[in-house]
Amino acid sequence: MKEAENKQGSFKNIWYGIGRKRIEIPNQVLRDKVIDDPLLNSLYISSLGYYPNAKAHFTKRKKGLPGNMLFYCVAGHGFYELRGETHTVNPNEFFILPYDEAHAYGSQEKDPWSIYWIHFEGKNLPAFNEINAVKDCFKSTRIKDNGEITALFNKMYESLELGYSADNLYFSNLSLRQFFSYFIYNNRHHPVVENKELDSVDRVILFMQEKLQESLTLADLSRYSNYSVSRFSNLFKQKTGYAPMDYFMHMKIQQACQLLDFTDRAIKDVALTMGFDDPYYFSKRFKQVIGMPPQQYRAIKKD
Repeated sequence: MKEAENKQGSFKNIWYGIGRKRIEIPNQVLRDKVIDDPLLNSLYISSLGYYPNAKAHFTKRKKGLPGNMLFYCVAGHGFYELRGETHTVNPNEFFILPYDEAHAYGSQEKDPWSIYWIHFEGKNLPAFNEINAVKDCFKSTRIKDNGEITALFNKMYESLELGYSADNLYFSNLSLRQFFSYFIYNNRHHPVVENKELDSVDRVILFMQEKLQESLTLADLSRYSNYSVSRFSNLFKQKTGYAPMDYFMHMKIQQACQLLDFTDRAIKDVALTMGFDDPYYFSKRFKQVIGMPPQQYRAIKKD
């Protein structure tokens, strides 16, 4: 180990340098306290660290790792290789490497990166990697950070630094979900000032929200998006997992639920408010979405 500690750069896929911070949770701790815990074992931290000005940092794995890795570059430049492509990484960009896939990554020689990173595993990792927003993160993605990301990382790191008590493991691993959201759904944490900053699907969803009490057609939505009906429908489903009109219907029924929950208005009035001229059709669509007719839904809520 002394040989490794005296090196400046990577040694057996681990970087050694000034300011290096790294915690690797022992396998015994993971087996005893995490892997069988239903609150933790879906996604959990196995190691994490911070490498500032990581000169000569380089790692290559022919078979990948048993978990994902998330890298957040806060300064300098680097690169990574995945699925036959090489990607550059700039300041304020992050990327995720999926488990069990060959990869390589490292810092740029002239301007080495400073990175925060987390290696995480869990039984729900396959499902996590199937989320469309996560798939997008296999390519380097620019994000905004007002200090929340690094602050949360430091809290997680400092908690594990104090030892592997149940409380420390719970705090760090439950915080991991919020940590992911800062990256994967970064725009949700930063208010959007102008509609032009949104992509076409986000703009249409806001348009839907404004028109919940009206009857819109697929043609109306595609026209608003400035795409053809087929192109818009494909983009929308790719991002949300729903066809546009199904999504709009879910939004309408969600709003109807709130009217049923918090007002005493008659069901036919709720139907009319949400743009349904036929209360029977409203009840049919309500049952398709919620699993029960509106009368039963309201009765259960009052019980």
